[in-house]
Amino acid sequence: MTLVTLSDVLQPALKRGYAVAGLVTLGWEDMRAYVAAAEAENVPVILQAGPSCREHTPLPVLGKMFTYLAENASVPVVAHLDHGYTLQDCKIAIESGFTSVMFDGSQKALAQNIDETAEIAQMAHAAGVSCEGEIGFVGYSGGANSAGTDPDEAAQFAKETGVDAMAISVGNVHLQQDKEGGLDEVRIRAIEAITEVPLVIHGGSGVPVAQREALARGSSICKFNIGTELRMAFGQALKEAAAADPDRFDRVQILKETHDPVVAAARRVLRAFKSV
Repeated sequence: MTLVTLSDVLQPALKRGYAVAGLVTLGWEDMRAYVAAAEAENVPVILQAGPSCREHTPLPVLGKMFTYLAENASVPVVAHLDHGYTLQDCKIAIESGFTSVMFDGSQKALAQNIDETAEIAQMAHAAGVSCEGEIGFVGYSGGANSAGTDPDEAAQFAKETGVDAMAISVGNVHLQQDKEGGLDEVRIRAIEAITEVPLVIHGGSGVPVAQREALARGSSICKFNIGTELRMAFGQALKEAAAADPDRFDRVQILKETHDPVVAAARRVLRAFKSV
């Protein structure tokens, strides 16, 4: 069995100069492909259940799916709750077999974010589960704007919450479809200079691959969340499979044809985070 916690994969990454991908899942087809890609690249992988995934499939079901894949994988697999917005979200995830929870209090006042994150981190640690927190709101493409992370607030947050990983806002944006942006490396260096916790980039799909590679190998950023990039690969493969035979209606047969393209896309993502 290779079901592990977030700390189990991020602490070696921090020490040895690489990053681990948090791959955002929406269903069985993509999560299975992500594990296959990780096995092909011989790297750990973090399977993430975000809010849209949880709207479609209940957490107890997702926990069993992640656990099944981990038990049959040859590489370490983390079952991670992405963007839990309440203590109850995180509690249900822990009870459902998740090995890592991310509490997002980034839009709350600093003191409230620290207090609530610390409570959830304590609950998670008591259950042998890792906890990721977020300081500095990461916005959405076409939606709310980001609020950059203040380095001093990040240091206070890391110290007072006891989180195992800290998501930061440094020019990253959720749901970005192109890679024309880039991260604020000056702010990243300022944060890592006064913190020791592994750092996390949400909205990693919008970060140029060359910058991903450089930061994975030369900074405290140990986790990049990748969702949109792989959803686009899945969607394109699905459209091509459906269009190939208009008379075909069996969804299992159609969905099978998404597997190889999504594995290939995920392998390209994972390769960029490997150590030299």
